[in-house]
Amino acid sequence: MHGRPRKAPTTEEQEASAIKASKLRSLQSQFLQLHHNKIYTKEALDVSAKLLESNPEYYTAWNYRKLAVQHNLNLPEADNNEESIKSILDEELRLVENALKRNFKSYGAWHHRKWVLSKGHSSTDKELLLLGKFQKADARNFHAWNYRRFVTALKNIPDEKELEYTTERIYDNFSNYSAWHNRSVLLSHLLKEKAKGYSPKDNVFTEEYEFVRNALFTDPDDQSGWFYHLWLLDQTVKLETLVSSWPPHGCNLSLPMDGSFGDCSFSPFTSLQSNTRTLPLILYFSEVVENICSSTVEVECESIVSNELVWRSLSGDETASTHAWLTDLNFPEEHANSLKAYQVKVSLARSQGIFSSTGVHHGNSSHIAFTVSISPYRSEHVDLKNEEKISWNDESFCTHEAQFLESVLANLFHIERTKGDEKVVDYQWNVTTVDNEIAYYRELLATMNCKIGKLTLARLLMAHDTLMSYTGTSHRNFSHHTEILQLYDDLKKMDPAHFHYYQDEYSLVLLKQIISNQDLLLKHCCKYRDPSSPKINNFCLRLNDLSLSRIGSMEKLLWVQVLDLSNNQLQSLEGGPASKRTLKDATILSSLLYMQRRPGDCENTTGIYEDKMVGLSRVKVWRKETRKEEKKNFV
Repeated sequence: MHGRPRKAPTTEEQEASAIKASKLRSLQSQFLQLHHNKIYTKEALDVSAKLLESNPEYYTAWNYRKLAVQHNLNLPEADNNEESIKSILDEELRLVENALKRNFKSYGAWHHRKWVLSKGHSSTDKELLLLGKFQKADARNFHAWNYRRFVTALKNIPDEKELEYTTERIYDNFSNYSAWHNRSVLLSHLLKEKAKGYSPKDNVFTEEYEFVRNALFTDPDDQSGWFYHLWLLDQTVKLETLVSSWPPHGCNLSLPMDGSFGDCSFSPFTSLQSNTRTLPLILYFSEVVENICSSTVEVECESIVSNELVWRSLSGDETASTHAWLTDLNFPEEHANSLKAYQVKVSLARSQGIFSSTGVHHGNSSHIAFTVSISPYRSEHVDLKNEEKISWNDESFCTHEAQFLESVLANLFHIERTKGDEKVVDYQWNVTTVDNEIAYYRELLATMNCKIGKLTLARLLMAHDTLMSYTGTSHRNFSHHTEILQLYDDLKKMDPAHFHYYQDEYSLVLLKQIISNQDLLLKHCCKYRDPSSPKINNFCLRLNDLSLSRIGSMEKLLWVQVLDLSNNQLQSLEGGPASKRTLKDATILSSLLYMQRRPGDCENTTGIYEDKMVGLSRVKVWRKETRKEEKKNFV
């Protein structure tokens, strides 16, 4: 375990183990008979106690003890007799203590101790003294820290006092992962409650950065403090809630019912091929959020009743929590000869109803406004549902004029900030803090080649770019993507054991670099035209042949209509491992997504086409199946 080689047991050890197992089986058989017959005598309890002291992981025996305790507490001699009740519960605490001496990390034992203490007849002061002894023996045991939080809550010990205790434990040993974690839990609660001395948040975090920096610069090779620094950085950067939408804010969208577009007028921001009067509306949040519904999101538009809209996860999962939420705007049929324009306004007021998985409420008022123009009804139009599979021949793709693409893509860098004007968010502290941290860790790396220091610097540089994007600053002026990519290249060489993690991070940064820079993005944009259906054409983003192992930046890809991800090494999406969900979640990339592997790209490859309605549109996916030898290259 943990890199330690196993030694083959000696003959004597094997014989001793066999005798022990035989005794344990006999004891277990005796116990199960007593449990089945619901016998809770002193002799029966002694049998279960011996079993648990030998094997604290036997959950059935702990459950039996609970039934036995409850049975004995209900006996007449224990009724309202504090001494009898205390005696019964003290025996359970003694048993748990003996079991923990056998295995300090027994889930069942710690859970049973919580259950006993919750009865309210045991001394919490004694528990803290016992915990002190346990934590001296193993200061990093997370079970003990979890139990400590339970006891301090029962005793109503202020979080401020517990934070002092945690600080002492960290000074005793910088490598105490559990103490650092406990510090983050306590601070989160204090900041949420705006406790005295813990507001504003900026002052508290400034002190915390200095505190953890002292630990890191004292022992840069210890990872526990680095994890706490990552938590601090996450709290510093995670500021936005609603980050993007489709249609984007400020756009003028048209729904031509015949499916045709002129070569000069086509744009993912101005047109959407459709043979229905239904427009998908997507809201993309920086965190997984819950409770997106008609009572928390108001949609104002002629002929659309906001409280009748049904919001659902864009990935198609039966889930109440997701990054991307979708609803359908249904426009009435128009028989006039001219276009009918509809003004749509989407509002998310400051609401306690929308909250993230971490419990953070949507605190900023956000507004999105756009116009939808619908062409008059025509009896003949293209049936988009009868399309054949997409052709990936190079002749199917052509480039737009650079001047046209620049005007189209310019909007891409202005659709993320959708907050109302009534509250201006100041990011100066956040930017300054991250800038200072970057300077400190550049200084550290100048004196030593520390892999986790390089990883932290890469994360800091990425955080800086994210914060600057919140301020609306052009990416051309501040992007550190090139330096970050070099850092991950260095890490892949320095730490080959974690090569695939660094490759995933490299892929995410490379994709951000492409999407965030208009000049780079132009090189990957083209128009797909179906040779068999001249009226069918889509705006395509070609991200093929980039050796991407992971896909992210979903919030910036909602405008894409055709996405070419062929000849990559994709294994997962940002925020989740590779799984069956990957194909479902991929639908949040665009309003019309084709994700396909080119048949014949590699030998010994077989696959099938999946053609189904998922999320926004019809999705056609080439699912590649490889030999086991090939799969090893992608793990």
